[in-house]
Amino acid sequence: MTTRAAPAPDALTLDTLRARRPRTLWNDAWRQFRRHRPAMLGLSVFLFFVVAVVIGPSVWHHPIDEINFAARKQAPSLSHPFGTDDLGRDILARILQGGRVSLSVGVVAMLIAVTIGTTIGAVAGYVGGVVDTVLMRFTDLLISLPQLPLLLLVVYLFRDRLRQSIGVESGTFLLMVIVLGGLRWMPVARLVRAQFLSIKEKEYMEAARCLGVPAWRQVLVHMLPNAFSQVIVAASLAIAAVILAESSLSFLGLGFPPDYPTWGRLLLDAKDLLQTAPHTVIFPGLMIFLTVLSINFIGDGLRDALDPRKAR
Repeated sequence: MTTRAAPAPDALTLDTLRARRPRTLWNDAWRQFRRHRPAMLGLSVFLFFVVAVVIGPSVWHHPIDEINFAARKQAPSLSHPFGTDDLGRDILARILQGGRVSLSVGVVAMLIAVTIGTTIGAVAGYVGGVVDTVLMRFTDLLISLPQLPLLLLVVYLFRDRLRQSIGVESGTFLLMVIVLGGLRWMPVARLVRAQFLSIKEKEYMEAARCLGVPAWRQVLVHMLPNAFSQVIVAASLAIAAVILAESSLSFLGLGFPPDYPTWGRLLLDAKDLLQTAPHTVIFPGLMIFLTVLSINFIGDGLRDALDPRKAR
């Protein structure tokens, strides 16, 4: 009777190492992110809202502008899960449609803020000297200005002009994303600048300069990827800030017109119904609250997951 010899320990170790997934920064970050329970809860809630506003209007067939005076101010029911407003319009349908606008404004304005902030922060951190001083003093000046009054002033001055030029919906959307994105880039610029100042002194950057690597390649290949983790965290928090700012502008009557029911606009339309039909205020406010809270949880989880000082 013959027996098969057991494999050598070295062979077992080698096979195990080959089968094991290689560790990377993003694998470690995802592993750390999954351990952050509030962040995973926030991600689940946010993804649910995104899926709901994307496919919800196609599934829930109540028109957002259908007026039914016989169903005015109805409480939540099976036919109207979120109730109806003072004109008998279905609140769930209007929340789903308005969520598309609110989330779109948040994402596009975030991209504008990240692009401007990353560019200014990278230039300031890499060039240094007088350029760094001028750019950072300009950034500090904008940070010191009161944001809400400045938003109100800019929107009030340019809203009607853009609406007349390119249409009500397109003009309002363009104005919102430009104004909100243009006033949210300063924290991103300061983060990127700080990262670039630190990375610029690393040994591999000194080696790259000694080898004659072009400046654009140093920035795009060696420096920007290493600062990208901070940009991701700032971007996630910028979405929440933009959604909250857009809701504030809409609630003050300087956002989208009544035909486009963003969450802030729904609150404005229901401000006189708090006592007679509180559900018209509760559900739009709850959507804003849960969305902003979930994004903040995601930002906290990303900050911890992408922090190299955290234990893996």
